[in-house]
Amino acid sequence: MLAESGHFGRAASACAVSQSTLSAGILALERGLDAQILDRSAAKHAVFTPLGLELVGKARAALTALAAVAETADAARAPMSGPLRLGIIPTIGPFLLPRLMPALRQGYPALKLFLREDQTERLLDQLDDGMLDVLLLAEPCACGGAETFALAQDEFLVALPPGHPLAARESIAAAALAAEQFLLLEDGHCLRDQVLSVCGGTMGREQRFAATSLYTLIQMVAGGLGVTLVPRLAVNAGLTEGTGVVLRRLEGAGGWRTISLAWRPGSPRGAEYRALGPLIAQACG
Repeated sequence: MLAESGHFGRAASACAVSQSTLSAGILALERGLDAQILDRSAAKHAVFTPLGLELVGKARAALTALAAVAETADAARAPMSGPLRLGIIPTIGPFLLPRLMPALRQGYPALKLFLREDQTERLLDQLDDGMLDVLLLAEPCACGGAETFALAQDEFLVALPPGHPLAARESIAAAALAAEQFLLLEDGHCLRDQVLSVCGGTMGREQRFAATSLYTLIQMVAGGLGVTLVPRLAVNAGLTEGTGVVLRRLEGAGGWRTISLAWRPGSPRGAEYRALGPLIAQACG
């Protein structure tokens, strides 16, 4: 916890001990190792020495291995039951969960689902640290060493302000957007990178103000600030209802993202995660 928070007070609180107890424990560990794992010249924050960082990595690996032992026993005793810590990205969660959660409760009543919504990179870090069991994300993305399982394709639609000249077309090629003011989500959202990948070669002027969510992005389009691409999953969930935003198909190949599950390689619950695939794919619609 100290490595994650960088703060003695927060780490001690998370471990349900006093700050002095935590400090004494670290001093005892250093004496036992006959080595310094904290750099005490940094007064305000907990800074680990190179050796300390290496020990943190080994400790995380050991904790993950211990957790896998319990997972193996749980999977053998009662598949699809007990706690499941699911990480989900913000451009999927609000649009998929209202349909997915009732289906999970009906299909797997013994499953206790705990949710964490965050951006892809941070979710992958929590997966590596053993804080999450499985992720629901969108590819292509930098998934590191995680094992992934594709569930469904989620096509992109062109979102235009009301009365835009391109709205007269039934479908729009990416090249036709080259002269448009293009709106994107802020850095850190994988959807931003995916849209750039689809339209990057022909994209027009990028708006210097980036949106923090798909809801904000659509309001910017509705306000006439520019055009963008949005996933059909979000549109089907009512993202653009009441906004006046015009939606058109995007011409050409590759205009989609892939909704996938991701988990630690070699996880004893891998078969269970794959078994969730058809139910999640159905919820994607």
